[in-house]
Amino acid sequence: MKGENQPSLEQRVLGFIQEHQLISDGEKLVVAVSGGADSVCLIHILANLQEELKLKLHIAHLNHQLRGAESEADASYVADLARQLAIPATMEKRDVKGYQARERLSLEEAAREVRYSFLAQVAGAIGAERVAVGHTRDDQIETILMHLIRGSGTRGLRGLQPATLWQSGVDSLTIIRPLLEISHQETENYCHQHRLTPRLDASNLSLSPLRNRIRQQLLPLLESYNPGVTEALLRTGRIAGDDIDFLDEQVTRLWDEVARQEKKSIILDKKGFDQLPPTLKRYLLRALVERLLGSAKDIEMRHVEEMMSLATKAAGKRLSLPGGLTFSVEYNRYLLTSDLTALSPLPLLKGEFPLNIPGETRLPGWRVEATIIKQEEMSEKDDFTAYLDLAKSGDRLMVRPRRRGDRFQPLGLAQPKKLGEFMIDAKIPNTWRGQIPIVCSEEQILWVVGWRLDERAKVSRDTKQVLRLEFKPG
Repeated sequence: MKGENQPSLEQRVLGFIQEHQLISDGEKLVVAVSGGADSVCLIHILANLQEELKLKLHIAHLNHQLRGAESEADASYVADLARQLAIPATMEKRDVKGYQARERLSLEEAAREVRYSFLAQVAGAIGAERVAVGHTRDDQIETILMHLIRGSGTRGLRGLQPATLWQSGVDSLTIIRPLLEISHQETENYCHQHRLTPRLDASNLSLSPLRNRIRQQLLPLLESYNPGVTEALLRTGRIAGDDIDFLDEQVTRLWDEVARQEKKSIILDKKGFDQLPPTLKRYLLRALVERLLGSAKDIEMRHVEEMMSLATKAAGKRLSLPGGLTFSVEYNRYLLTSDLTALSPLPLLKGEFPLNIPGETRLPGWRVEATIIKQEEMSEKDDFTAYLDLAKSGDRLMVRPRRRGDRFQPLGLAQPKKLGEFMIDAKIPNTWRGQIPIVCSEEQILWVVGWRLDERAKVSRDTKQVLRLEFKPG
C-alpha cells in the first residue's frame, strides 16, 4: 500500500528536475512526444508543472515513416494531445529508410540520428537550448545491459545521464531526461489514472532490435537468477558514474602535463604517458578522440585497447581509427591526428625538380639558392645549408622526395646504408619522411636536406670549387 506521505509522480519528477538542475526558470523547452506512454506521461506532467517552473513548452513529433498507417495515427494522436494541452507543436516526416541506406547504418542508428537532428532543428527554430525525452528507469537498465554486451567499458556501464550533449555535424543540443528514475509501469499507471490513451508501438514487440531482445528475453532470464538484478544494474551504473567523474577530473588535470593540441592533431608526451596507470591511459586516449572528433560515439573500448597495445610497439607503427583518425607511435611521442602531414615542419614535396646551378630554384614551399664559391669562402652552416665538392657532385642536380630502395653513405660512415634505416636511426618521425627533400645527382644521393650529407660529396683539402646549397622557406 502507498503511504499517505509518499510523493506523487509529479512531485518526484519535479524533485529530480531540481536536483539535477535540468530546467531554468522561464526557459523554452522542446518535448519529444512519440505518442507512447512514457512521452505522453512526460508532456502531461511538464504541462502541469508549467507554471511552477515558468516553462514555455513546445511539442516535437517526428513521423519516421516506418509503420505506414500506424505512424500516421501516432502523429494524429500527438497533434490532438497538443491541442488539448494548448501547447504549440511541430509535426514532421523524415525518410529514415533512405537515410539508413545512404549512411549505411542500422535502422536503430539511422532513426536515432534523424530524430535527434530533427529535434535540434526544432529547438533552434524556437530558440530553445534543451529537449526533454521520455527515457525511463527501464531504458536505463536496458542501456547498461546493451553497453555491457557490446563491451563499451566502464563509461558504458554508467548508462543514460540526466542531461547529455548531443552533437552531429553542425547540429547540437542538450538532451534532458526528467523521467530517468521513473519506471515504465509507473508511466502507464499515470496515463491510466489521468484517462490518457497513449499509442502502442507494435515495433516494440519485435525481437529484431537488440534492445527489444534484452527487454523481452534477457532481463526475464537474469531475474530468474537474481530477482534484484535490476537494482544491481542500477547500482553498478551509479558506481561507474562516480568512478568516471573522478577519472574525468584526473584526465583534465593531466592534460597540460602530457598532451597538447596543434591544428588537427594531439601530441602525447611518450615518457609522461607511459608512466600513467592503465586506467588513466584508457580514459586519456578516449578524451583525445573526443577532443578531435567532438564525440567519441564511434569509438569502442576495443579501439582504445588497440591504441594501448600499439603504444607498446616500436616507433613507426600506426593504427587507423573511426572518424578518419590515425594513432601513431613516434620516438618520443604518440600522435593522434586526422592529418598525418599537419605537424611536419616541411612542406609537401611531390615530383622531381632540376636545380639551377648557379642560380635560384623555386620548389613547392622552398626557395633553393645555389652558388659556386672557393673553399676559403665557406662559413658556418645550419641544417638547411650544405657545402659540396663541385667536382664530385657535378652541376646536374635535382631535388625529389625519397624512393623505395634509396641508399646513401652518410657523412662519417665507411659504407652506404638504406635511406630508410638512416631515417630510423636518426629518429626522424615517420610522418615527416616523405616530405624531406633529397638532393641527388644522376648517380647518387648527395644530401638528405636538414640531416646529413653523403660522405662521397664532402669538401676535402683537395676541393677546388665548392657548391653551396641553401634551402629557404618560400
